[in-house]
Amino acid sequence: MSVSLTAEQQAVFDRIEGTREHVFVTGRAGTGKSTLLNHLAWNTSKQLVICAPTGVAALNVGGQTIHSLFRLPIGLIADHDIEQNDQTRKLLNAIDTLVVDEVSMVSADLMDAMDRSLRQARQRPHDPFGGVQVVLFGDPYQLAPVPGSPDERAYIKDTYRSFWFFDAKIWQEVPLRIIELTEIHRQHEADFKYLLNGVRHGQVTAEMAGRLNSTGARTPPDDGVITLASRNDTVNRINAAALAKLGGRILTAKAEVSGDFGGRAFPADEALDLKVGAQVMFLRNDAEQRWVNGTLGTVTKVDSNVWVDVDGEVFEVEPATWEKHKYSYSAATKQLKRDIVAEFTQFPLRLAWAVTIHKSQGKTYDRAIVDLGTRAFSPGQSYVALSRISTLDGLYLTRPLRPSDIIVDTDVERFMSGR
Repeated sequence: MSVSLTAEQQAVFDRIEGTREHVFVTGRAGTGKSTLLNHLAWNTSKQLVICAPTGVAALNVGGQTIHSLFRLPIGLIADHDIEQNDQTRKLLNAIDTLVVDEVSMVSADLMDAMDRSLRQARQRPHDPFGGVQVVLFGDPYQLAPVPGSPDERAYIKDTYRSFWFFDAKIWQEVPLRIIELTEIHRQHEADFKYLLNGVRHGQVTAEMAGRLNSTGARTPPDDGVITLASRNDTVNRINAAALAKLGGRILTAKAEVSGDFGGRAFPADEALDLKVGAQVMFLRNDAEQRWVNGTLGTVTKVDSNVWVDVDGEVFEVEPATWEKHKYSYSAATKQLKRDIVAEFTQFPLRLAWAVTIHKSQGKTYDRAIVDLGTRAFSPGQSYVALSRISTLDGLYLTRPLRPSDIIVDTDVERFMSGR
């Protein structure tokens, strides 16, 4: 995997590679956090392990979920004993650098449990993270941790300043260096970048809102502009209605699943309904660079493979295999091994007249209709939706943005401003 890094990305890579500092790599949507993480995974000289808070996030970065890597119980860990078998201890002892992707979804409690697990396994009770370098990737302005049960929320409220990873007790003991990538590769218009920055920080003036709303109020073209909606039922309704409108019969591609995928955290539909004429979105980058994760196209033919028209060029799309990885320690080589423990094979496509804002994370669209429903209901949701679009001219809104749609978490503002 050779990607050329920008000077800014290269400087961050060199810092991670050349120091033992604990680093949080963040940045606005489209600043290339994923590109840097990918480059680090392929080019580091360190014994590196990648983990993420959810199954799909772990699949996307070729890593393992935090809970399975550390063998931690789901739910609140607090000060309960952490059980570790010999295999887990050996694995955690072999790590030089631990990378956590989508760290903004990690709670303070889980962050502290990772610290405690590493100290315990490595028998270094006084060393933060047992001496392991920790590198975090994510954007707290986009994704928030999901609060657990009422008991869990009550415990966090009593024990921590907030639910967020950055309020874990470990960061009172050891510094976390925030490195913010600033070069945006998705949008190139200064005006749109300025407006998005206002939404990100909750600093939208009446004039800025007017600019977004007047642009968004235009009637969208009827040639299949994707809708980014806040609610799952809206997405399902739009996709089902559009599929039903097409003539011809539905062809269903069933995924092949082998090994233990653990739950239903599949990276694509287990049963994918298609028709000729269906609007679809690609779910991963193509090795030959014919499309990327998020590219939209139209199905022109379905046989043993699916044929998709992308901007006038028709590609034959074959099923893709997502591999679920698990790290282990090899006593023979004294090295970490990354083994494939499950595979999911399906066409890397999903119906895409509409997609949830959450699932649009990390993707780029030339134009999109943003449907926030009756209201935006979580911090960062409006920012994620608007920042998927590459130009202001590509923005369409189902209703005007209201001040209540621009929600910024006050704890995130405090942390990111260094207070």
